[in-house]
Amino acid sequence: GGRIAVVAGPVVVHTGGVGHFSELIRNGYVDTVLAGNALAVHDIEFALSGTSLGIDLVEGAAVEQGHRNHMAAINTINRAGSIRQAVESGVLTSGVMYECVTHGVDYVLAGSIRDDGPLPETVMDLVEAQERYAAALSQNVQLVLMLSTMLHSIGVGNMLPSWVRVVCVDINPAVVTKLSDRGSAQTLGVVTDVGLFLHRLAERLR
Repeated sequence: GGRIAVVAGPVVVHTGGVGHFSELIRNGYVDTVLAGNALAVHDIEFALSGTSLGIDLVEGAAVEQGHRNHMAAINTINRAGSIRQAVESGVLTSGVMYECVTHGVDYVLAGSIRDDGPLPETVMDLVEAQERYAAALSQNVQLVLMLSTMLHSIGVGNMLPSWVRVVCVDINPAVVTKLSDRGSAQTLGVVTDVGLFLHRLAERLR
């Protein structure tokens, strides 16, 4: 009966997990998405250009001038006014952020000094972003799924009471260790490729 929050990094996009993550959202398994600017930027880049960091995710090869695609994605959203307005105007028609808007899934994008753009909805005030994360987690969240984002995962872990179930998926075992070392002892770690994990999870839930 509790809510499920997903903390996700851009690796979800790089590893081909967008379709499976989108399926989880469509089927009602995600109530809140907590992420940084990068997840949204690369998700939107993939939706608009079929690339992530300029790499064609079908072919697995670099696209000529593909390094420009993530900036083009940011500029497209800026011209639309916001991610939500891009969806409502038909500019953005697929992807994780599209599904969040379409299915009423709350999301918070916490910015950092290294962000490109950033996107209009990215919260660049660190204290405000932290407060929005905490507010989202206080809404009866009983399971947090952390997908390949060490810094956001540790940050969220520090905000959670010990009884909230946590599953951390990362190719790097040190991420799970760091979470536990910082007090999130309830974390169940899954060391694997996040794209594969999302594929199998969506398959089982289907």
